[in-house]
Amino acid sequence: MPHLPKAYQHFKSEFPNVWSAYDQLGAAVHSAGPLDENTRALLKLALAVGAQMEGATHAHTARARELGISDQAIRQVVLLAAPTLGFPRMMAAMTWVDDILNAEQK
Repeated sequence: MPHLPKAYQHFKSEFPNVWSAYDQLGAAVHSAGPLDENTRALLKLALAVGAQMEGATHAHTARARELGISDQAIRQVVLLAAPTLGFPRMMAAMTWVDDILNAEQK
């Protein structure tokens, strides 16, 4: 399993039964259709961007990188948000993605 953010680690230790149920739900939805792991990762990133969730965007960017998805592909997901979400929201999401991509390049 990829590294979990500290807040998730704390939640997992504080509420193990709830975490287990959540983890099982995640596993069930991931295996419920034909999408491959990389496609699912990019879709989850897109959902985080669309919902304007900074922490989730950070987490899903990191996960995409762990899977070997290119920075160019990750940034394209964010660019695709511009016509739907608007330029300012896309730019906010791009800064969140760059928080992770630039940190890993240092």
